Amino acid sequence: MSQALHPMLNTAIKAARSAGAIINRASLDLDLLKVNTKSPNDFVTEVDHKAEALIIETLLGAYPGHGILAEESGRAHGAKDSEFVWIIDPLDGTTNFIHGFPVYSVSIALAFRGQVQQAVVYDPTRNDLFYASKGRGAFLNDRRLRVSKRVRLAECLIGTGFPFRKGDNFKRYLQMMELMMPACAGLRRSGSAALDLCYVAAGYTDGFFETGLSPWDIAAGALLVTEAGGLIGNFTGEADYLYQREIVAGSPKIYGQLVGLLGPFSRVIAADAPAGTEATLGLRPEDALAAGVAIESDPATAAPARKPATRISKESMAREKQAAADAERKPPRARGPREGDTPF
Repeated sequence: MSQALHPMLNTAIKAARSAGAIINRASLDLDLLKVNTKSPNDFVTEVDHKAEALIIETLLGAYPGHGILAEESGRAHGAKDSEFVWIIDPLDGTTNFIHGFPVYSVSIALAFRGQVQQAVVYDPTRNDLFYASKGRGAFLNDRRLRVSKRVRLAECLIGTGFPFRKGDNFKRYLQMMELMMPACAGLRRSGSAALDLCYVAAGYTDGFFETGLSPWDIAAGALLVTEAGGLIGNFTGEADYLYQREIVAGSPKIYGQLVGLLGPFSRVIAADAPAGTEATLGLRPEDALAAGVAIESDPATAAPARKPATRISKESMAREKQAAADAERKPPRARGPREGDTPF
C-alpha cells in the first residue's frame, strides 16, 4: 500500500487477511464443514469461530486494553469498560459460504466512544481489501473510492437484503419491495451487508437499505460509505442507525430519495419482531451494543422497549411521493462526530 496507514488500521488489516486465509482454506473442502444452526436459516460454522478467535487474538495482542464486540462471542473477550471497542463479523455471508457461493467477507471496525474510526472489509475470494480511517478517505486496495454521481433514482442500482429469520415481517418487506422496485433501475441482494456497503462506497451500486442488521454487519461498511462521500442513517435519516436494526445508505442525492420512500417503514423491527428484539431502541449506544448480543442469544433476557414503535398508517403511505420530492431537493444530512469525540 502506497499511503501510510494508522497503526490500528494496519492491525485490523493483518487480522482480516489472516481470517481470510482460514476461510479460503476451508472453502476448498466444504463437504467436511461442520455447520450449526443458530436459528432457522441462520447458520454458524467452525470457520466462523476459528476466524473470530484469530481476529480477537491479533487485536488484543496489539491492544490488550481494548474492548471486543463480536458476532459469535459477544463481549466475552477484551476490556469491558474500554472506550475503544472492536466490532467484528468474522464471516459476513455464512449462508453463501456454506453453499460455495463466493460472496462473503470479513468485517472489522474500531469504535471510539461510539464513533467508528477505523474500518476494514476483506473479500477473500477476490483478495479485495476495502479500508478507511476517519477523515482520511476510503480505499479499495490502493484506489481511492467515491460514491456514484447519479442523481435520479430511476437510473440507480440499489442493494438490499431479504428477511430470513423467524419473526421477520415478510409482508411488510414485500410492501417495501413493491415500492422500491419500480422506483429504481434494479434491486440486488448479495447476502453480505458489509460488501453491500462497500459496493455503495465504490460506486458499483448507488444505494442500499435493509432491516434486521446488527452492529457487526454494518459498522465497517458504514465508515467506508461516509469516507467515500456518501450518507448513511436509519430510514428517517437519523445518524444513530448502528443500533436501530435498519439502515439506508447512498450518494447524497440518492440517499435523500431513499429516505423519502423508506421513512414510513421506520422501526419495522420494533413494531413486528417477537418480544425482546426491539429492546435496543431508546438505549444509549454502549448499552444497546451489549443488549443486542443478549437479545440474539436469549430474547427472554431482554429489557422492555423504552420507546414505542412507529407503525405505518395509510396517511403516511399517501405522503410518500411528496416526501420523496422534498428529500430530493434537500437530502438529509447525517451528523458527524462532535468536536472532541476522537483522539485520532
